[in-house]
Amino acid sequence: MAKGSQLSQLKSALSQAGITGQQKAGKKRKRTNSQEKDKDKRTAKLDEIQKKLNPFDTKVTKLKHEVGGRKLKGVTGKPSQSKQAGIEQRKKTLLVEYEEKGRAGGIVDRRFGENDPSMSLEERMLERFTRERQRSSRATAFNLEDEDELTHYGQSLSKFDDFDNSGLRLEDEDEEDGAGQAQEKHFRGFSDDEDDDENDQPERKKSKAEVMAEVMAKSKEHKVRRQMERQEEDNVRHELDQQFDSLRDLIYAPDPLASGSNSDPLGSAPKPIAIEANDLDYDQRVRELAFDARAKPKDRTKTEDEIALAEKEALEKAERQRRKRMLGLDESESEDETGRPKKKRRRGGDDLEDDFDDGEGWDGIGTGLGGGDGDAGEVGGLAGSEDDSGEEDDDDEDEDGDDQASDGLDDEEESEVEGDHENLVKTTKPSKSKSKARGKELPFTFPCPASHEELLEILDGVDDKDVPTVIQRIRALYHTSLAPDNKVKLQTLASVLIDHLLYISTPPEPHFALVSSLLPHLSALTLAYPIQVAEHTVAKLSLMHKNLRRGLSRGPLDPASKTWPGLPELTLLRIIGATWPTSDLHHAVISPTRVLMGAYLGLARVRSLADVASGLFLCTLFLQFEQLSKRLVPEAVNFAVNSVVHLAPHGYVNVDKLPGAFPAPDFRSELCRALALDVKKAKGKTVVAKADLASLVVNSEVPKEEGKLQLLILAVDLLGRFADMYKGIDGFVELYEPVLEILLHVKENCGTVAVLQTRLTSTTDALKRLLKFAREARQPLLLQAHKPIPIPTYIPKFDTSKSSYLRHQDPDHERNAAAKLRREYKEERKGAIRELRKDARFLAGVEQKKQAEKDRSYSESLKKVYGTIQSERAEEKAMEREKTKDRKRSGRK
Repeated sequence: MAKGSQLSQLKSALSQAGITGQQKAGKKRKRTNSQEKDKDKRTAKLDEIQKKLNPFDTKVTKLKHEVGGRKLKGVTGKPSQSKQAGIEQRKKTLLVEYEEKGRAGGIVDRRFGENDPSMSLEERMLERFTRERQRSSRATAFNLEDEDELTHYGQSLSKFDDFDNSGLRLEDEDEEDGAGQAQEKHFRGFSDDEDDDENDQPERKKSKAEVMAEVMAKSKEHKVRRQMERQEEDNVRHELDQQFDSLRDLIYAPDPLASGSNSDPLGSAPKPIAIEANDLDYDQRVRELAFDARAKPKDRTKTEDEIALAEKEALEKAERQRRKRMLGLDESESEDETGRPKKKRRRGGDDLEDDFDDGEGWDGIGTGLGGGDGDAGEVGGLAGSEDDSGEEDDDDEDEDGDDQASDGLDDEEESEVEGDHENLVKTTKPSKSKSKARGKELPFTFPCPASHEELLEILDGVDDKDVPTVIQRIRALYHTSLAPDNKVKLQTLASVLIDHLLYISTPPEPHFALVSSLLPHLSALTLAYPIQVAEHTVAKLSLMHKNLRRGLSRGPLDPASKTWPGLPELTLLRIIGATWPTSDLHHAVISPTRVLMGAYLGLARVRSLADVASGLFLCTLFLQFEQLSKRLVPEAVNFAVNSVVHLAPHGYVNVDKLPGAFPAPDFRSELCRALALDVKKAKGKTVVAKADLASLVVNSEVPKEEGKLQLLILAVDLLGRFADMYKGIDGFVELYEPVLEILLHVKENCGTVAVLQTRLTSTTDALKRLLKFAREARQPLLLQAHKPIPIPTYIPKFDTSKSSYLRHQDPDHERNAAAKLRREYKEERKGAIRELRKDARFLAGVEQKKQAEKDRSYSESLKKVYGTIQSERAEEKAMEREKTKDRKRSGRK
């Protein structure tokens, strides 16, 4: 190839190929011109020149060292051809798999008409039958081994063996009558028609349409004949069924020879045997089965909105009937909600007269909303379990305080510490004489209360056992799916319900059983409206914290200052633990509740037995709160230990003698000295009831020494439970060694109280065992383990990987084989990654082409639509212009 630029090389190549330049004259020139006019040869030459001139078609790897006579593979490559070959290979393999990846199976139904929805089943079967017959006729057209007779134009050759009526003449007949007529007729197909013209040709071949029409006609004829045969068979079968009774009489006729009579059997007619009743019953049942009704589908499951609407309608209907019965009105005299008398409905023939309803069974309505008698936690345990507590709440002292919990903490410090104690609920309890007497029958419909006072008016005269039913019916009547504003009403109901729970737990007559029965309704409302309930609850907690600060500012040792929570506050804290998740690290309600309870236990001072009861109840709440998270609450453990020190008899004189570092600010104080248990009065006690914390909080008629003993046993039990919960922490030994020492010292000084001695023995034994396990589980601190430092060596290190010749010549055979395997793996991995990337690019190109084709077809369809619309619009405008011109011509505007 000539040297120079690409243009000069192209001109030289075209000239050498004879495509351009001056052509030689003469015959050789003519012959050359005729060859060059061949289009295929010219194109081949141009392609060859293009390949030679394109520098990207060939890739040459430059060698670092040229060695004469050495042949290396891969020095010269053709990347474009390799790329095209790879694309073609992927079209044959990868593209086929990609197009068939969405197929459900490998079987393709290629039966005729199977994918044609316009053909019926009968037409498909007929067409398949026709094609099968055609295929079989073509296959056996020249089969000489077929058992069928040989035919000529559809006529058997056996009919012409005697040459009757074939036009041939005998020897004695006249030959002048046309001897060649027989041969001529035989050549024409042995036609029996003697009057045919000599110019008649053989019968023409039928067309496909005629064959198909004939086949369809024969198929229809066969179908009609088959239907007629089936109808005849049905008629015969019906006649046999009608005559079966007479046949059965003949079959079951008695044997005359078997009977003992001497009468002639031939002379007497056979008497049929009576058919058993079982056979008649069976036949009758068989005939009845044909008239049995089919099973009907059951009613579908109603949605939550439909259930709520049905409950509301049922309650409203029951309330109307209750009012009617209360007024003594008949059905014709009853009035609807608008005050107009209702017309008595006309009784039908299928009237079951089930309109009357005595109102029973309505407690179960709205079970999906939560029943009123469910177990949701023993909130009422304040009255009888060792896990509950309370404190006296003087309602007569602070009636002027603000009851709105939503005020929160004031910005200024003076407003925080000044003022009287505020009650959580402002409403005071009316006396029994003021309550109105309500009828025995409970109404079914109630208005939704917007405040606690309205709820008290609704519940005036209602028994405690019926209050959950009232709340349940209010929730059913004002379900959120029944009206848009019901959601706001139920949110208000949740806040009102919290106020009512605090109201009924207020002394002097707390109703803890009612609190437990109402708790499921509050839990359901909290689950439905958590934000509103949380805001109301946090407002109550803020008010409790404000009261605590006011009490501390007056003096924590002043008996008149309320620093410990009363029964309503303790009820609220217990409700919070039963309603909200207490194991969360950060929670909008539980976190401030935990802080407030810790402030009560850490800042308030012990002045009376009621304070100890309230504090122990807070300890039980902490025990329940941290049951899952097992977070350490030092205030609870410290108060339980201080309660033991205050109540139990011991020989400690001052705070310095107490083991450990537990803060005990009230130890041996003037107010706490009277709390110590008198061993002589408690002597002989073998069984002690559970601590009645509610009675202890309100200072009711509970024996003083018995109350002290109950609280002391409760404190010891709490220390054992906290130990079981905190046995996994790292500082368990340091935390409970002083506790064990205090309990052992108390055990030595209360030997005459049997029940206390038994409880202390079990608790101390458990603590000893837990402390032993904790000490055994401890491991001494060690330095961080490091890899041992090797001894330094001075042997020179030879690197054999620098030389290209010795790079893969390791003396160690195994190491050399491993290195070779690693190199091969690396190369194969690179090649696999490269091929996967090429496959991905190829599939991306296929997807792009498909999307481009879709876009093109869509744009074409849009252009067609736009063109149609524009042409129609152009015609419309042209018509409008013509109309305008016509109006102008006629003088109209």
